[in-house]
Amino acid sequence: MQEAAVKYFTPREANRTLPLVKKIVRDILLDVTQIRSYSKNKSINIDSDEKIEGLRNRIEGYIKELEEIGCSYKDWNFEIGLIDFPSIIDGNEVLLCWRSDEENILYYHSIEDGYAGRKKIPEEYL
Repeated sequence: MQEAAVKYFTPREANRTLPLVKKIVRDILLDVTQIRSYSKNKSINIDSDEKIEGLRNRIEGYIKELEEIGCSYKDWNFEIGLIDFPSIIDGNEVLLCWRSDEENILYYHSIEDGYAGRKKIPEEYL
C-alpha cells in the first residue's frame, strides 16, 4: 500500500482550516470528558462498556477526519487539543502548532524539537 504524499500548509492555508479543525477538536475533547465522567462509576468495565466503546469509536473517527484534512492530533492526554500541520519555513520541514485555546496558528516547531521548541512563525509567513 502506497503512503499518501504529505500535504504542506502555509500558515494562511492552515488558518483557513481552523473553523473545521476547531469543531473536530472540540468534539474530541467533549467525548473524552464524557468518557472520564462516565468511567468514574466504578461498577462499569470501561474496556467492555458499549457507551464508552461508542465514544472511543467516534473519537477515532474525528482523528481520522483531521488526518484527511492533512493535520495530526498530538494531545494524547486529551487536555489541550494540540494539532500539528506539516509546513516549510525557511526551507525546513516544520510543524505549524495550534492549541485549542489559541485563536489562530501563530507557532511552529521543528520535527525534532516538538512542542517544547515552539517558536513564533516569522511575520513574513503570516
